[in-house]
Amino acid sequence: MSVTVYVASAFSKNQKGGNKAGVVLMDQPLSAQKKMAIAKELGYAETAYISDSEIADYKIEYFTPKEEVDLCGHATIGSFVILNHLNKLSKGNYTIETNSGVLNISIKDDMIFMEQNQPEFYDVLALEQLAACFDPEAIADNLAIQIVSTGLKDILVPIKTAEQLHQLQPNFSEIKTISDDYDVVGMHLYAFNDNRIICRNFAPRFDIDEEAATGTSNCALACFLHKNNILRKETYAFEQGYALNLPSEIMVTLGTDVNETIEKVSVGGKGYYCETKLLEIE
Repeated sequence: MSVTVYVASAFSKNQKGGNKAGVVLMDQPLSAQKKMAIAKELGYAETAYISDSEIADYKIEYFTPKEEVDLCGHATIGSFVILNHLNKLSKGNYTIETNSGVLNISIKDDMIFMEQNQPEFYDVLALEQLAACFDPEAIADNLAIQIVSTGLKDILVPIKTAEQLHQLQPNFSEIKTISDDYDVVGMHLYAFNDNRIICRNFAPRFDIDEEAATGTSNCALACFLHKNNILRKETYAFEQGYALNLPSEIMVTLGTDVNETIEKVSVGGKGYYCETKLLEIE
C-alpha cells in the first residue's frame, strides 16, 4: 500500500535546524504494525498519525521506530505545521486527543504552543548511579538529579558548564540500562551559560541516541527549575541540537497560582514544512 508522509521540522531557529518528524494524515486505516513500519522507514525520532476524534479536533498517535509513545512535543508542533501547510487550519485554538489526555493547542503568528500535563516529580538519583553514563566529573553536585514528567518521564541531569555539556561523550548502553531500570524515556542534560539554558537529550531506549529538540523534556526541566526556585520565569527559552548541527529553540510557558504552584504548562516553537514522501508499505 502507498502512504503519503509529510515531513516537518519543529522547534527550528531562524528557519534552520529543529527536529524533524514524519506526519501522516489517516485517510485510510493503518495497523500499529504498519505505523511502526512507516516510522522505521522514515528513521525520525517520532512520526505522528492524525485522525478524527470524537472528543477533540484531532486525534494524534506517536510512534518511534521501535514502539508507540504517549506524547511527543516536536511531532505535535510538526503536525500543526503540516496542517497549516495544507490549509486545514482556520482558528487560533485547537484540542488534540492523545494517550496522555486531551490537550490544548494555541497558534499565534508563526508560533505553535501545546499544553502539557501538570508536572509530576519522581525519584531522585545519586550522582554515582550515572558514573558509567558519562564523565561524572561533569555533573553538577549542587542540583538534584531527578525524574520529572509533564507527559513523559525523563531523568534531568545538571552539568557544570555548557562547554562540558558540548564535549560530553555518552555511553548509550549504560544510559539505556538506567532508562530501562527507571522506566523513563531517557536523560535530559542541561547547563547554564549566563542567561541561556543549553540542553542535550539522549534516549537510546527508544533507538534515539540524541534528539535535536524535545518539548516534553524541556517542559519537565522548566517545572523542575521553578519548583526548586533555581530560575523562575513566565517563559523559558531552551537551546538544543548544537551537537547535531541542528540548532533548535524550545519555548516553555508556566502558569502559576498565588502560591507559585504550577497550574499550566505549555511548550511551543516555530517550524517549517520540509518535504512530502510516498512510501510503499507491505
